[in-house]
Amino acid sequence: MSEDDERSNGVQRAPSGGPAGPARISIKLPYRRPLPLTDLLEFLGRRAVSGVEHYSAGRYRRTASLPHGPAVVELFDAGDHIGCHLELDDWRDLATAEYRCRRLLDLDANPQAIEAVLATDPALRALLAAKPGLRIPGTMDADELAIRAVLGQQVSVAAARTIAGRLAAAYGEPLLQPGGALTHLWPSASVLANTGLLELGMPNSRREAVRSLANALADGLLQDGAESNEVRGHLLALPGIGPWTASYIEMRALANADAFLPSDLGVRKGAESLGLPVVPLELERYAERWRPWRAYALQYLWATGSNSTGTRSPNFGA
Repeated sequence: MSEDDERSNGVQRAPSGGPAGPARISIKLPYRRPLPLTDLLEFLGRRAVSGVEHYSAGRYRRTASLPHGPAVVELFDAGDHIGCHLELDDWRDLATAEYRCRRLLDLDANPQAIEAVLATDPALRALLAAKPGLRIPGTMDADELAIRAVLGQQVSVAAARTIAGRLAAAYGEPLLQPGGALTHLWPSASVLANTGLLELGMPNSRREAVRSLANALADGLLQDGAESNEVRGHLLALPGIGPWTASYIEMRALANADAFLPSDLGVRKGAESLGLPVVPLELERYAERWRPWRAYALQYLWATGSNSTGTRSPNFGA
């Protein structure tokens, strides 16, 4: 990144920053409007894992493992852009950190193109008008998201947070300089593949599912450039992973804009409120009209069918 590029993107070097040393940096993350950012940050905040993530007063903070070392990220609404504060162990991770932040918040989505397709269905028009620009909550770490999807199967959001927090505390690498509520990195797949996971208090079948998935992740299952259909086949071959979990991982970890979860309870409740089919196979057939943006239609079904506040919530705690 040149000095001119840095100035235009709002990059501020810390005095100690260098091309291969630690740095504190502030950058601007532009995006296409509209974007209901509060909804997106609150979705992440409700699932924040103790020690790894923290959400308060509209600011989302988390630790991250980057190629050259750990980092702490803070994201918030800055009016005409999203503010992003980065504490990097190594300046060389700047581009990777920015890319992952954009992916987490789905900032490269084109809401106009998505709405042009979804609005052809009269059932969705009022929802699109009421809250335009809903994004798919992504992830900064595909392996982490996949493990958390399994941990969150058939439990509440609160229970999933508790289990994930135990996992991070037991197996995550502690930060050398903890930052307030942030104390640990999420544990790597290779570490989880070689642990007993006894601290988690889960059934043996769930622990085996986590270890099997961790082994596949350590072998590169979700590496950048992985094909969604191929990954889905591998996921479904693993113990404890069914269509719901595979689709959830495709949507959030692989940024598959056409992933769909017709069996999800929240999706079915949303469909019912709109007078749409609720039987999964029938709903999946109906959703063909939403291609290639079914994952965005799903966000609106979640928002409609979840609760009185209109916040998005899948039926499991992932």
